[in-house]
Amino acid sequence: MTAERFPWIDPVRRRFSGYGMLGVLLLLSVLFSVLTLQDQHPSGDRAASELVDVLEDRADRQHAILLVARDSDQDRSFLEAMRTKLTDLGFTDVRLAAGGPPIIRAACEELASVDTGRRWLVTLNTSLPVVESITRTLPALADTEILSPRSYRWPTFLLPDNLRNVANQIAVIAIVAVGMTLVIITAGIDLSVGSLIALSAVVCAWLVKALGGAGAGPGAMLLAGLGAVLLCALAGLFSGTMVVRFRLPPFIATLAMMQVASGVAYIIAQGRPIYDAPDAFTTLGRGVDPALGLPYAVWLMIALYAIAHLLMSRTALGRHIYAVGGNLEAARLAGVRTGLVLVFVYALCGALAGLGGVVMASQLKSGAPTYGLMYELYVIAAVVVGGTSLAGGQGRVLGTLIGAFIIAVIQNGMNLTNVESYTQKVVLGLVILGAVLLDRMRKR
Repeated sequence: MTAERFPWIDPVRRRFSGYGMLGVLLLLSVLFSVLTLQDQHPSGDRAASELVDVLEDRADRQHAILLVARDSDQDRSFLEAMRTKLTDLGFTDVRLAAGGPPIIRAACEELASVDTGRRWLVTLNTSLPVVESITRTLPALADTEILSPRSYRWPTFLLPDNLRNVANQIAVIAIVAVGMTLVIITAGIDLSVGSLIALSAVVCAWLVKALGGAGAGPGAMLLAGLGAVLLCALAGLFSGTMVVRFRLPPFIATLAMMQVASGVAYIIAQGRPIYDAPDAFTTLGRGVDPALGLPYAVWLMIALYAIAHLLMSRTALGRHIYAVGGNLEAARLAGVRTGLVLVFVYALCGALAGLGGVVMASQLKSGAPTYGLMYELYVIAAVVVGGTSLAGGQGRVLGTLIGAFIIAVIQNGMNLTNVESYTQKVVLGLVILGAVLLDRMRKR
């Protein structure tokens, strides 16, 4: 009756039925936004701009100004931004003090000896209690005005730095999950991706070291990355061949490959991390696009999902992958080369695991056989939570991306709310169980 009165409902329902977890992601974001609502203290360039505006309006260019902050990269960037802006405005006596209470006290005592009219103390909220405590013991600074950025109420979860951190942390899992989605749609599984991540990271770092180490150029690093990805693609190709040619269950074939890849990674690295990479090696993993502020790893993830979505929704190969997972024998009788399809998805999954390992090596500026530990479970969880059926034949690549972000948001939110790591494992396990139960209920 409802469909007859509102014929547009069924098309919309079919269109968005695979993305029901998007609502879950939004609800989780709202939940952690509420739980992490607290006073925020500006820092960096934002704090510098706010305080410079105050000084420009109220201070003379000859007044002595002491800028105080802790000795950290973020606080030093605030000090340098303040000094640059004030110097450009014509202030002639700008002093800096970065460090602990002894350094700040010495700078305050020096400021107290200055006799050039009014004095100003400018600091961040993190150093404000120390500054106030020191100035109370120096009568000469009794009339000195202390400036600090105004606090504001905002969820820590929604801070730009935290959101970028969530996206960057999930990049490796999301990249590998693209290949895992295709494998699971064919009713298979690949347990080797965690070990392939470690193998790729080790091989990439080893090749960079062999091709010049800290002096390796862009060509050498690109060659090292491609070599690592190719090796993992061959590992995936081998697993797929075992599944197709010898009818091994995917669970057994990829379990064996998981052990082999892990062992080879330990042999190459001799059980130790491999360092000696140039600073430019971290560009892919840690670099940030200056225009939009997104990490390069996130841009790579977005590009891969766009390509995979087009592959699965707009090409014959994508339809064949769904057909193989829906009914292998029917697909074979319909003329689909099922063996080649299966070998392709396992090889692609291995290649993307290798790419994930290269990204992780870039993030950590090293390669170690311990990387990727338990990542196969996180990857499978992202695929299942994203709506792909473990029985095969159903699933969407963009749903996997949503599932990856659900896992990332849960982990990040629990970290921000100080949930212990053991409890986080319990919650993640329950999320996976719930996703599988929902899949079963939907089928019934």
